[in-house]
Amino acid sequence: MTQVRWGFLGAGFIATRGVGPVVHQAENAVLQVVGARDLDRARSLEPVRAVSSYDEVLAADDVDAVYISLPNDAHLPWVTAALAAGKHVLCEKPLALHADEVAEMTAAAQRNGVHLVEAAWNRWHPRTRRVEELLAEVPGELDIRTWFTFAGVPDDNYRLDPSRGGGALLDVGVYATAAAMVALGHEPTVVDAAHDLGPTGVDLTTTATLASDRGRASVLGSFVRPESQGWTVTAPGFALELPHPAFTSWREPSTLRIVRDGVEQVEEFAECDAYRLMVEAASSLVLGEDAWVLPLSESLAVARTVDEIARVAGAS
Repeated sequence: MTQVRWGFLGAGFIATRGVGPVVHQAENAVLQVVGARDLDRARSLEPVRAVSSYDEVLAADDVDAVYISLPNDAHLPWVTAALAAGKHVLCEKPLALHADEVAEMTAAAQRNGVHLVEAAWNRWHPRTRRVEELLAEVPGELDIRTWFTFAGVPDDNYRLDPSRGGGALLDVGVYATAAAMVALGHEPTVVDAAHDLGPTGVDLTTTATLASDRGRASVLGSFVRPESQGWTVTAPGFALELPHPAFTSWREPSTLRIVRDGVEQVEEFAECDAYRLMVEAASSLVLGEDAWVLPLSESLAVARTVDEIARVAGAS
């Protein structure tokens, strides 16, 4: 087998604009089946065939791996169903509503002998990989700021529904939390946290302070503040900055500002599609080839920290 035959559960915005096109572009992947309630929308992704049933995708003998882009509350049931069907799974972030769900999914992947990867696509971007490399080498105590904010979630969007895993923390806050943990490590302490709740009961803004033996981080995610994304790290004799957009640079050139001992350097990154890099890496993994993918241990660690941020914010 030289190509992974992908089946999609869902044909929403990310599947249509982000992941679907790059499966067509990738040499090691083919878009075999798309399942969606709206058959015309499924057909618009131009798969080999379109179906109106998710179960039909999971039952298909000509599907090796499944990409899941459903609302947050649908991740656990469909991920575990896909894994039980013997399909490898790439699932949109957040992988689960809570850390215990990530642990349940991980156990199911191990039990069925298949791969599970969280589709935190920005982690495949060369600029993000470069930041991870730099931070692994920086000595001294780090001061980190990460934020992802925008205003204007539509009233009928699942992000405003608490029963469907809505809220800023589980959406944009996951980007900011994961970035902070790249610097702090996998087991930071949540020093403090606060929610600003909206009329539906979801958090419209969440702030948190994280700490570890590597330093401290200020984390912000919001659905109501002006659009902005940033990631800065400072340490004695060192600083780096990812300018806006820090997390969703897509098909555009990007830069990374680095200061060492007072000398500034700007690294430039050519335009790239991190969705494609993610799909190609996940496909390589399925094919038994060497490829970096986001480890499930990191997905679990981020989920645990997000759970703790929610707990501390709820208690404050």
